[in-house]
Amino acid sequence: LSLSPTMDLHRRPPTATIPGAEATNNHSRRLKSTSPTPSLKASDALPLPLYLTNTIFFTLFFSVAYYLLGRWRDKIRSSTPLHVVTLSEIAAIVSLIASFIYLLGFFGIDFVQSFISRASNDGWDLDDTITTEQTDFPVVSSVPDQSLPKSTAPEPSFCTKEDEEVVNSVVEGTTPSYALESRLGDCFRAAAIRREALQRTSGKSLKGLPLEGFNYDAILGQCCEMPVGFIQIPVGVAGPLLLDGFEYTVPMATTEGCLVASTNRGCKAIYASGGAESVVLRDAMSRAPVVRFSSAKRASQLKFFLEDPLNSETLAVVFNRSSRFARLLGIQCAMAGKNLYMRFTCSTGDAMGMNMVSKGVQNVLDFLRNDFPDMDVIGISGNYCADKKPAAVNWIEGRGKSVVCEAVIKEEIVKKVLKTSVAALVELNMLKNLAGSAIAGALGGFNAHASNIVSAIFIATGQDPAQNIESSHCITMMEAVNDGKDLHISVTMPSIEVGTVGGGTQLASQSACLNLLGVKGSSKESPGSNSRLLATIVAGSVLAGELSLMSAIAAGQLVNSHMKYNRSCKDVTKISS
Repeated sequence: LSLSPTMDLHRRPPTATIPGAEATNNHSRRLKSTSPTPSLKASDALPLPLYLTNTIFFTLFFSVAYYLLGRWRDKIRSSTPLHVVTLSEIAAIVSLIASFIYLLGFFGIDFVQSFISRASNDGWDLDDTITTEQTDFPVVSSVPDQSLPKSTAPEPSFCTKEDEEVVNSVVEGTTPSYALESRLGDCFRAAAIRREALQRTSGKSLKGLPLEGFNYDAILGQCCEMPVGFIQIPVGVAGPLLLDGFEYTVPMATTEGCLVASTNRGCKAIYASGGAESVVLRDAMSRAPVVRFSSAKRASQLKFFLEDPLNSETLAVVFNRSSRFARLLGIQCAMAGKNLYMRFTCSTGDAMGMNMVSKGVQNVLDFLRNDFPDMDVIGISGNYCADKKPAAVNWIEGRGKSVVCEAVIKEEIVKKVLKTSVAALVELNMLKNLAGSAIAGALGGFNAHASNIVSAIFIATGQDPAQNIESSHCITMMEAVNDGKDLHISVTMPSIEVGTVGGGTQLASQSACLNLLGVKGSSKESPGSNSRLLATIVAGSVLAGELSLMSAIAAGQLVNSHMKYNRSCKDVTKISS
C-alpha cells in the first residue's frame, strides 16, 4: 500500500503570455513538475511479504464469501431465519469484512488519488477536502526557506506517464539532457523536463526561477542551450536624451538602485543645455588568427604579402564572399618569433559581426594555403583581436564602433540641476578620472562608471554582456569654457561593440527595447546605420551618467543618494510572503 504525499490541488492561476509563446503556454497546462518524496509503505508493518499477504486476503475473501452464500442458500431452502447465525458464521462474517477492508484499501487508494488528480487538472478547487501541505524537497535546517510568494503559481507536478518516463530516463542518464529538444520536438516541454530532472538529481528547488511565459523556440540553436527557466531583470528608462537633435528614451536593465535615476538626471542637464553631439570615428570589427611557420623569415614573408597594397583587392574579394555585408577594411600583422598574428578588420552592417568576420577570415586562410602550404593554422582567434578582454590594441586601434560624444553644460544648469560648480567638476575629473586612473594603471578606464551604463543598455537591448569589457573603454574629459562659466564634457569610447540584428536582439523583450530607440532590425536604406546610431546612444547615455555621478561626488551627495535609492527599508520577507 503506497500512500502518496498530499498534493496542492488549487486551480492554477492564468499565465501571462508573450507574442509567439501561445503554443508553449498551452502545453504548460498539462505539464507539471514535482520532486521525489519518500513514500510510506504500509507493507513495511506486515510480518509477511506483500505478495503473500495479498494472496491470503484474496483467498480468505472469496472462500468466506462462497461459504456464507452456501449457508444462506440452505437457510432459505429450510425456511430458517437468516439472522439466526452460528459461531462459525459469525467468524466467517468478520473475516469477510476484514478482508474486504484490506482489499478496498489496497485497490481503492490509487483510484481515489487518480480521481482527485483528474479533478485538479480540470480546475476544481478541492480546498475543503485537501488541507495538508505539499513538501517537494527535504528540508535542510541550515538553508533558509525559499518558498514562492503566495501570488506565484505553485510548482506543478507531472501528470502524464510519458513525461514521467522521460524525466526518469534523464535522471538515470539514458537520455542526454542536451538532446531533449530534438527528441521531443517541443522546446517548452524539454525545458520543463530538464528542470524537473535537475531538481531531482540535485535535491535543490528551483522555485522562484520562472519557467512559463517565455518563448523557448526563439533561443533554440542560437541564444542558450539546455534552458531550465529565465531570469527577470527590471528595466528602467532614462531620458529624454537629446542627442544630435533627436530625443531618445534609453532603456536600462539593472538591479543597481540609483543608476537609472542618476543617468536620468544627467539627461536632464544635457537637455536643458541644448543637447549633446556625437561622431562615429570608425566602424570595424576585428578577428585575429594565429599561424605558425618553420622559421621567423617564412612568417615575415606572409606578413609582407598581407601588407602589400597590390594584394589588398584580391584578399578583399576572397574575404567579402562570406557575407553581402562584410567588407574587408584592412589587415594588421604582428609577429612573435615564427608565429604570425593577423588582425583582420571589416565592416559588418547592422550586425555586431563576430561570426561574419570569422567566416571571412576562414576564407582568406584557405586561400593563403595555395601560396603558403607550410602555414600551420594554430587558431582562428589568437587574442590579438581582442575579444572580451581588456587590451591596449582595442584602446588604441578601436574595435566595433569608435565614438566621441560631447556637450556644453551651462553654468546655471550645473548649479541648479547638478548642485555643484564647474571648477569643482574640472578639478575632480583631473584628479579622479585622469591622475587616479593612471596611478591605478588603468587600461581604458579613465572614467567614473562607464561600464554601469554600457552593461545596463547591453542587457536591455540584447547585446553580448561579456563585450562590456572593451565596450566600456572610455576617457572622460572636462574643461571650463566660455570664460570659465560653462562646462565642456566629452567621452571618447573607441570600441563599442553593438548590433541590431542577430543574437539576443531578436528576443521579444530585447527587440521591444531596440524598437523604443528606433533601431530595431537592419536598415534597408543604409545598412549599418542602425547599429552606429545605437553606439552613439550608448555613448550619449555614458556622457549623462558620467556627468551626474561626477556631480554627486563633487557635491558630496554620493553616499546619501545610495542610502536613499539603493537601500530598501522594507521588510522583503513580509512582501514575498
